[in-house]
Amino acid sequence: MTDYERPPRLTAQIWVQAALRNCAAAAIMATVVRRGDGDAGTVLIKQNLLGNGFVVLAPMRASDGELGWIKGTGDAPVDETAADSYIARQINRDSDIWVIEIESREGRLPFEHKLL
Repeated sequence: MTDYERPPRLTAQIWVQAALRNCAAAAIMATVVRRGDGDAGTVLIKQNLLGNGFVVLAPMRASDGELGWIKGTGDAPVDETAADSYIARQINRDSDIWVIEIESREGRLPFEHKLL
């Protein structure tokens, strides 16, 4: 497949901006806590469950190629120190990472997300 046949992709910065707008429209507090590469950076979602712990979501491709999310910190919520440690390890591997913190006691995400 040549570059001309490849479907266009959103840049990381545009995806982050759209996610922030969707959060604002749904009355969910969201903040960029780390800026990565504007074009090709990966985005991590740090969910703050407001007293019920934290979950970090990382993007992953399913076997069919569809983008989904995995709970990088495990199935159960963790404390903020554990969430930040996970994020720091990912940044050590890839300095282009973006991090968005979303506050929602219920863990709502106002964008399409498929948990893998």
